Amino acid sequence: MSEERERTVAGGDGGAEGTITRRGALKVIAAGAALGATVPACAPGDGGGAGSGGSAGTDAAHTELSGFNPLPPSNPRAAGTLTDPDMLAPIVPWEMVLTDEEMRHVAALADVIIPADDRSPAASAVGVPDYINEFVSAPAHTEQLTQLRGGLAWLNRTARDRFGAVDFPALSTAQKHEICDLVRFEPDAPEELKPQARFFDAFRDMCSTGFWTTEEGMRDLGYMGNVPLPSFDGPPPEVLERLGLAGEDLV
Repeated sequence: MSEERERTVAGGDGGAEGTITRRGALKVIAAGAALGATVPACAPGDGGGAGSGGSAGTDAAHTELSGFNPLPPSNPRAAGTLTDPDMLAPIVPWEMVLTDEEMRHVAALADVIIPADDRSPAASAVGVPDYINEFVSAPAHTEQLTQLRGGLAWLNRTARDRFGAVDFPALSTAQKHEICDLVRFEPDAPEELKPQARFFDAFRDMCSTGFWTTEEGMRDLGYMGNVPLPSFDGPPPEVLERLGLAGEDLV
C-alpha cells in the first residue's frame, strides 16, 4: 500500500498505535454505501412512458411532482417508477451544472483524498468527479452545490496566496496536502476555517461513496456482494410456489 493512500489528509496518521489509517477510516464510511448501489450513470436523459409495474395515474403523479420520467423498463419485472426505478437502464433527469474548470478542480481534490496505489486507481480514474457533479446538480442539493463551489474557491485562493500558484490543481502533491491538512478535521481546524473544514468533510464523504461503489472500489474494499455463488441452487420450491412463480424460468 502506498504512502499516498495513508496520508493524514483524512484525519489519521496511519501508523501510531491506537489510530486508524486514512484508508481504514474511509472504508468504515464506505462499507454501508457499498451495500446500496453502484455509481449511477451521469449523463442526463429524457424519459419514456410509465413503467409496467405501477398504475399510469401513480406514475403521472410522480412525474408531475418530481420531474422523474422513467425509461421503459428493460426488465419485465422492473417497475421503473420513482420509488422502484429500473436499475438496468438508469437515467438522470437533471442537467449537470459544474463547468469543465470546476470538474478539473474536483478531480484534483478527489485524487488527494483517494490517490492511485498498487491496489486500485485514483478516484478521478473511475468517474468519481462525474458522480459528485451528478449529486450536487440535483435540484434538491442546492446547498451542497453552494458549499462545493465555495470550498473550491477557497482552495484556489489559498493556493495563490500561499504558494503563488495559478490554482489548486497546479500545486505539487505536498502543497495540496499542506492546504488540506488545515481543514481535514473540523474540531482541530481554526475557528475561521470551520466552514472550509465542513466542506472538506462533505467532499470526502461524496468521494468515498463514489469510489467504493464502483467495481474497482468494491474490489479494493473486499466487498463480495452482487456476485453469484455457485453453491446457491435458487429459491426453495415452496417459496416459488407461494410467490406464484412455480415452474417459471427465472434466468
